[in-house]
Amino acid sequence: MKKVYSYLMIGASLLLSAACNDEWTDEQYEQFISIKAPVNSQGNTQINIRYKENGKVTYQLPVIVSGSTMSEKDYDVRVNVDLDTLNQMNIARFSEREELYYLPLDAQRYSFPETVHVSSGECVGLLNIDFDLSKKNGAELDLAEKWILPLTITDDPSSAYQPNMRKHYRKALLRIMPFNDFSGSYSTTSMKVYRYDEAEEKTVGDPMVDNSRTAFVVNEDAVFFYAGLMDEELVKRSVYKIKATFIPDPNDAEKMSGTVDLEAFDSRIDLKIPENATITYARSVVKDAVLPYIEHHFVIIRLEYLFSDITSVENTPIRYNVVGTMLLERKINTQISDEEQAIEW
Repeated sequence: MKKVYSYLMIGASLLLSAACNDEWTDEQYEQFISIKAPVNSQGNTQINIRYKENGKVTYQLPVIVSGSTMSEKDYDVRVNVDLDTLNQMNIARFSEREELYYLPLDAQRYSFPETVHVSSGECVGLLNIDFDLSKKNGAELDLAEKWILPLTITDDPSSAYQPNMRKHYRKALLRIMPFNDFSGSYSTTSMKVYRYDEAEEKTVGDPMVDNSRTAFVVNEDAVFFYAGLMDEELVKRSVYKIKATFIPDPNDAEKMSGTVDLEAFDSRIDLKIPENATITYARSVVKDAVLPYIEHHFVIIRLEYLFSDITSVENTPIRYNVVGTMLLERKINTQISDEEQAIEW
């Protein structure tokens, strides 16, 4: 009987030793091709690109080979513009409200190669997308509109690779968001908006306050924001665009302070600066109290202006007085050399 047990134990040991192998070194999944473009709550991927003086900047979009091992062969992945997916997203989100649709970025404002190369032994290739945000036909890129560059991985005629068919893996809807030193989301809890009686030349009633205002890039030294409390999703929002140009103090070598010139894109809102008002800005950099590699970059704008709401009530302009401050904060990780990645958006 003891011999029987001994033979059974020896047999079991042989079976176990024979079953052991380095299975973790083998590919555990299919090696599909994907685009790395995480989708936000608006159904797209916002990419922040530094506005440069000539308007030209390159964004590197990662193209990924999925799987548990590195690729054992070279891939040349074909990428193309995909207007159909953009149209489907607009209809799904906004139905028939076409004034809210995202718009495809004009083809003269970008270029990229037909293929992106992923080398053997790697799992990521970078698609270089060259954007041109300079003036076209005398006009800057109008960020009052919501511009999207829709991309997709196209099938390979030779079946050399297989695109990942899971939702959001094969396609990318890139929301173009240029930035400069003064653009971004400003806290406006200290900016008060009053009704204004021009006949009496005084404010009327209690002030109204909004939590934030977004400043969008116009050029390297200028941004625009929407006047007062005008909704940033308003159909006629372009009427209320105010351009803010930052003019450094000539005596400030570091350009950390100066004045701000305000100009309305549409003269019908009758933008005016009170005679005794001076619009100024100041910048500062503060080290984080806990994380020494984090810097807090602040921009504060002190402003006062008057404007008219000409769309809320037909043929009856409503005059407003805006006074107070707008505060922008950026957190920057100084350990990261790439500025676009260093800013904690």
